[in-house]
Amino acid sequence: MTVPNTIEWDDSSRCIRFIDQTKLPDHLTIVECKTVSRLVAAIQRLEIRGAPLLGVAGAFGVALAAVSCKKTNYSEFIADVRNKAKILSSIRPTAINLNWGINRVLAAMEQLNSVTASKKIAIVEAKSVAQEDIECCRSIGEFGTTLLPDKCTVLTHCNAGALACTSWGTALGVIRSAVQRGKDVKVLSCETRPLLQGARLTSWELSQDGIDVTVITDSMAAYLMRKGEIDCVIVGADRITRDSVFNKIGTYMHAVCAHHHNIPFYVAAPISTFDPDKLEGEIIIEERGREEITTCGNRTIVPDGVKVRNLAFDATPMDLISAIITEKGILKPPIDMQALFRYQTIM
Repeated sequence: MTVPNTIEWDDSSRCIRFIDQTKLPDHLTIVECKTVSRLVAAIQRLEIRGAPLLGVAGAFGVALAAVSCKKTNYSEFIADVRNKAKILSSIRPTAINLNWGINRVLAAMEQLNSVTASKKIAIVEAKSVAQEDIECCRSIGEFGTTLLPDKCTVLTHCNAGALACTSWGTALGVIRSAVQRGKDVKVLSCETRPLLQGARLTSWELSQDGIDVTVITDSMAAYLMRKGEIDCVIVGADRITRDSVFNKIGTYMHAVCAHHHNIPFYVAAPISTFDPDKLEGEIIIEERGREEITTCGNRTIVPDGVKVRNLAFDATPMDLISAIITEKGILKPPIDMQALFRYQTIM
């Protein structure tokens, strides 16, 4: 990318700096976030979004809670940080990475019994989460590029790119790595209603890198598959249970259509997105506000009083997925997740 990392810790001002994704593609705006309440608002408003990025934001959020806490008694200090972490962890129920990042930094802090030492380790651990995210995406890209033909057109949905991570991306990281290796890859980016993350974000970041990208309406994908204009589909994930992949609403529709047309359907996601203890039916699907669907700019496009449903995610069964690309390797369903996490290896 020719832009800064999507999120980072600023040592000089002891705050979080992030790209406000709601301002793209018109403006590249960097926000200085100095309070946990501001971070909560940023995540709620989708200034910060994308599963891996939420993990990093959660980690930095705990560090921010720690360094901004004025309490000198350790028990009071750690209770205050835990309380702010609890608030932060509750705002995006479907994506698992947010809690993963929060819990990782909390665990590092709770090994110590000193306010000063806990503040220091919180920053160190949060920075490690961010650096590992960068390395993880690069590994996903390297593994994933082996699945792409030397010349291909890839369909993607929503934004699983540098803007959804610290940098590089998961699904788009695979595309970037393939292009870097000299493969001729063209991308079809679904607009991704209702907030247009594909049209606004995916097309913006790929165009910044000079990668051939075309935006299409969500409802166009199936017809282009039938016409033979799509060679494979690559998406990200917000949570992967034993039986399903949770991702932006519309993903399941593309998976069904790809299966019907014998087109490979790939998921690119870090191991931190896996939830080996849960099944699809145990996961809460986030429902967002009515206004995301009923308005377009300053115009109302749904009559007042008409009911609206705005599910943010859907679940795609494992039998529709060709492979899951992780930083450890390529997994092909069915996946024995208990073994995966027990041995931390991928066959």
